[in-house]
Amino acid sequence: MATTTDIKNGLSIEYNEQLFQVVSFQHVKPGKGPAFVRTKLKNLKTGRTIENTFSSGAKINVVRIERRPYQYLYQDEAGFNFMHSETFEQVTILSDLVDNADLMKEGQMVEINYHVDTETPLTVEMPAFVELLVSSTIAGEKGNTASSNALKPAILETNAEIMVPMFINEGDLLKIDTRDRSYYERVKK
Repeated sequence: MATTTDIKNGLSIEYNEQLFQVVSFQHVKPGKGPAFVRTKLKNLKTGRTIENTFSSGAKINVVRIERRPYQYLYQDEAGFNFMHSETFEQVTILSDLVDNADLMKEGQMVEINYHVDTETPLTVEMPAFVELLVSSTIAGEKGNTASSNALKPAILETNAEIMVPMFINEGDLLKIDTRDRSYYERVKK
């Protein structure tokens, strides 16, 4: 059992029978009253963030979360199939544990967070940026291409739809930010 003095960013804890990761924390010692720790916690199952205050010295239950490298293989009716890049063990993950799954293409490397004590997968984390080809998009209208804020829809090779600048054409290789599903830059081939 740990106490609030052990809290640091990235620490995974069990709180209200759910798993959370500490996003940020602040030790507060007011002029009157006891000290406390103000935290921002991210739920590892749902991804939602909550704020919580712990009394200074309160006991917390630390959990071990392990990040393991996996390669995405394919999707079937059971879910997404991944292979561990070192042990070659294969695992099937339910689709609700994968955020932005439509940005994932076969062969893509991801990290799966595991609860070490129970050996259960918690979430699948994609890299911050992926490179994908544009399979279809509408042509930019003359006069709109100079404006930096004009956007149009584009379908990527994984059938994901994102908004891209007007100068993007079919066949372009794009760098996509997986955290907010936004266009980042055009990649030179």
